[in-house]
Amino acid sequence: MQNQTKTSSIFSITVIVAALGYFVDIYDLLLFGIIRVPSLKELGLTPEQITVDGESILSWQMFGLMLGGIIWGVLGDKRGRSSVLFGSILLYSLANIANGFVQTVDQYKWIRFIAGIGLAGELGAGVTLVVESLPKEKRGIGASIVAGFGITGAVAAFFIKENFHWRTCYFIGGGLGLILLLLRVSVLESSMFKNMKEKSVQRGNFIMLINNGNRLVRYIQSILIGVPTWLVIGVLITFSREFGKEFGIAEEIDPGKAIMFAYAGLALGDVTIGLVSQWLKSRKKALYVFYALASICLVLYFTVLWNGSASVMYAICGALGFAAGFWAVFVTVGAEQFGTNLRATAATTIPNMVRGTVPLMLLLFQFLRNLPGVGYVKGGIYTSIIVFAICTLAVITSRETFHKDLNYEEV
Repeated sequence: MQNQTKTSSIFSITVIVAALGYFVDIYDLLLFGIIRVPSLKELGLTPEQITVDGESILSWQMFGLMLGGIIWGVLGDKRGRSSVLFGSILLYSLANIANGFVQTVDQYKWIRFIAGIGLAGELGAGVTLVVESLPKEKRGIGASIVAGFGITGAVAAFFIKENFHWRTCYFIGGGLGLILLLLRVSVLESSMFKNMKEKSVQRGNFIMLINNGNRLVRYIQSILIGVPTWLVIGVLITFSREFGKEFGIAEEIDPGKAIMFAYAGLALGDVTIGLVSQWLKSRKKALYVFYALASICLVLYFTVLWNGSASVMYAICGALGFAAGFWAVFVTVGAEQFGTNLRATAATTIPNMVRGTVPLMLLLFQFLRNLPGVGYVKGGIYTSIIVFAICTLAVITSRETFHKDLNYEEV
């Protein structure tokens, strides 16, 4: 594969194709949350089963993402960032087409698990290519463009859901992925990876991330920094219908619309935090700003919505999305924390480990809400406090990576 030299343009073919790839990735990743209610209703589930089995199907998808993150991350450091994307895209495209034919909850779980494995490879490999192809002064902006544009895939998924049957929505997602395969041909391999291949260093050894105390701490910190985004999306937004009932909102909340508003906010937030990080010359300071905004929005979510309206719920979901839009900086930090021989492994596994914490947060949420005198809303409050406290500590103790030179190997 040809070598890719550094470019000074944040609108290079690598950035553009990575952004389009993440758009399809997010469309497919969030599609279940958007069509959860109509699809499970059609399969004959009761309202209670829609909640319980919906949490279970989402958990299976997230477990697939965790496993896929390891598989594609290791292959990305061993075989190359660009080439490994083909297998990832092909797998999740075929899985999403298969999702259009499901007839039972068990089938739904297994196919979302397989789709999760495939979806795990897109973001990490794309961001690794971007940060290795741009100069350090612009790589944060490049990653923000990828994340900001890519996240609008959730908005597209909502509008497609409004106009097509839920099975057709899965077919469209699979078709978009297959089209993306053709675009990937134009993306060349990272020059840092090509140069690293010529050295006698271990590549893509996942164990290296956890068998050294220093690397293990960096790895755990990098994961925890991104967890609040999926607390917002995986718990508060995905199950906004259930929260709306508890808040006494008369109109039934459409979780698909809530996700659409949240991801519109996320897209804007991801671009904004890239600019804030560039202005402050710091990843950590930008994260502090957005963590503070997210905390304010959480207070609004749990206080303003009592006996409120659906429109206010959607507005707060949008605000929460903007405040939780630090995904771009989080993924960039994960890529910048490690050397070239482990960078794809780290950058691909870290966001998928975060996604894999959703089942754990749901278990915590379920445990807390079932305690005597707690209930659904207080369970959500306590879960949010615990998660934000742990993750804020991770940001405080993490390393600043804004000016870091990435052309080195871990030994």
